[in-house]
Amino acid sequence: MLLSAIDIGSNAVRLLFSNVKETEGVVVAEKLSLVRIPLRLGEDVFATGTISEAKISKLIKTIQAFLLLIEVNGSERTMIYATAAMREAVNASQVIAKVRKSTGVNIEVIDGIKEATLISSVDGFFPPQTPSDVVFLDVGGGSSEITVMKNRKLVKSYSFEIGTVRMLNHAVEASAWKQLRQTLQSFTIPDGQFFLVGSGGNITKLVKLYGNTRDKVLTYKKLSAGIKELESMTFDQRMKELGLRPDRADVIVPAGLIFRFVMNELNVSSVYVPKIGLADGMVSQMYKEHKGIQ
Repeated sequence: MLLSAIDIGSNAVRLLFSNVKETEGVVVAEKLSLVRIPLRLGEDVFATGTISEAKISKLIKTIQAFLLLIEVNGSERTMIYATAAMREAVNASQVIAKVRKSTGVNIEVIDGIKEATLISSVDGFFPPQTPSDVVFLDVGGGSSEITVMKNRKLVKSYSFEIGTVRMLNHAVEASAWKQLRQTLQSFTIPDGQFFLVGSGGNITKLVKLYGNTRDKVLTYKKLSAGIKELESMTFDQRMKELGLRPDRADVIVPAGLIFRFVMNELNVSSVYVPKIGLADGMVSQMYKEHKGIQ
């Protein structure tokens, strides 16, 4: 079943096409293509509180282009969700109305808890012999979502107004870091340590640059060394020497700092990165709803 998902984030707008099926009770999604447009809606929202007319125009054109791709690819169902930037924009309702008038589609704005739940509900991302206690961290442009899981079942989800674009705009309140620290320190485990799973384009790139790509693992030590190297480089050096896109070269450091903060508070030595995101959770949800799977 060919499904498509449009994820309107604070840093980028993404269109994912996946061929989804069920194999032995597990929903398996084969990623066919991912189109990513770095609109940076959060750049407006975290600085001024609103989405500018220029950004609205680009968003409408992006969705129109995506709808054409969805049509020619023959997607059976499509879902459109927006996250932190749209949640906080004071003119969100006007933006949604303009998009609906120009494209005919309605954008659903979801809260951070639903965002975390969707991402962590994707089947098949756990590696073999995963410990029972898992903390799932997704770092986006406007917010970071944390989900606690036990025996692969969701226990609780949290959302924090700490994100990469928000950090670049110096719009993260000290109280948000305090709230994150207190939440992490409240987590308990009888023995051993939590198994940390990470998602988001930045942590995926950090694994590629500094981690073990075969095992999809980045250690705390190598993450810290990577952050140090990235901070010593200019924006242009990150693009030229590391091959980073302009919209990745600036946000990758804030993302690394967020992951390092969480790893330090949880006292975990590494993060496992299966390369999944909100759009993957959306196609999984669509398939399960279509098939009536609980």
